[in-house]
Amino acid sequence: MTDAVPQFRKATESADIDALMETLAPDAELASPISGRLVFRGQDDLRILLTAVYRGISAMQWTDQIGDGAHRVLLGEASIGPFRMTEAMVIELDEDGRIRKLNPHIRPWPALTFLAVRLGPRLIRHPGVMRRAAGTRPHTP
Repeated sequence: MTDAVPQFRKATESADIDALMETLAPDAELASPISGRLVFRGQDDLRILLTAVYRGISAMQWTDQIGDGAHRVLLGEASIGPFRMTEAMVIELDEDGRIRKLNPHIRPWPALTFLAVRLGPRLIRHPGVMRRAAGTRPHTP
């Protein structure tokens, strides 16, 4: 894969989790925008999290992309329940062009809170995922 970002955009807009997972490096990680402390790592844990996220929101559309090379920012919007939300997704690619790090920034606060309420019951079914995410910190170079 030379650049996973176009496939990531398409996969997240259509909630195609299998296509989304193909864009991620085996050691990919996502820092939670809800807690600021949870870091989800690895294909298995990210599949559970990203399935809950992208099947819980609707009308996801990436509107702009900033940057090139290994660092990108996608700007987008979606709906969650009765709320519209905007997102800035900071992406870091590995040397193979796969996504190594995802750092979402979501606003406004009511949409982020509603997302947390929606994700809670879906993720509580996977206590190991939550335990592993709580025991790690984001990797900083």
